[in-house]
Amino acid sequence: MNRTDRLYALVEELRAVAPRPRSARWLAGRFEVSVRTVERDIAALQQSGTPIWAEPGRAGGYCLDRAHTLPPVNLTPEEAVAMALALRGMAGSPFRQPAASALRKVLAAMRPEDVAAAHDLAGRIQLAGDATPMTLPRLAGGPLPVGCVLRIGYADRFGAVTLRDIEPLGYVGVGERWYLIAWCRLRGSVRIFRSDRISSVTPTRETAPPRSLSEAGVDIPHRLRPLSLI
Repeated sequence: MNRTDRLYALVEELRAVAPRPRSARWLAGRFEVSVRTVERDIAALQQSGTPIWAEPGRAGGYCLDRAHTLPPVNLTPEEAVAMALALRGMAGSPFRQPAASALRKVLAAMRPEDVAAAHDLAGRIQLAGDATPMTLPRLAGGPLPVGCVLRIGYADRFGAVTLRDIEPLGYVGVGERWYLIAWCRLRGSVRIFRSDRISSVTPTRETAPPRSLSEAGVDIPHRLRPLSLI
């Protein structure tokens, strides 16, 4: 079990028995790790705002305040990434830390497989600086339909429109503008499309082969950074 899955499972274990405590030794045996690892995990959860406290004594251990925690949240990976993008707008405000803490709580309450999918999706979104573009391209099949083949109408700088079959791979956000990273079948290579030049989007029935940005040979400039969920 990786650490993300274990943190989620720790919260759910303490939630299930609350308000009764679980000792660090019991939790270590349950998750097949050392007592020290459990203590580090609990400290990380406490720092993220999870209401866990320690009860002293022979019958003591760690307790969770159920009244101040979320039950399992059925957020989709796309919804979690949308929250992370929205919270970037608070980067320069006094609410930056509370916003980040809120997102960590949401991630801790999601299913581990959805958290993994959210991290994968966030890694496909490359951003420059702290600014977040306001308008995402509207694509058929979801915010970023990886694995789909889309037929788009795309205008060049002179306004001439060509039809292209593309395989979406990610986004680049720079200043006020979004760019779509995709494998272009017309050109036989990766291309970056300005969102405001995409005039039409039509889904096809074809499934695209799985590709990551690195596998597709995308050269990410150093000034760009993937969207972070933590």
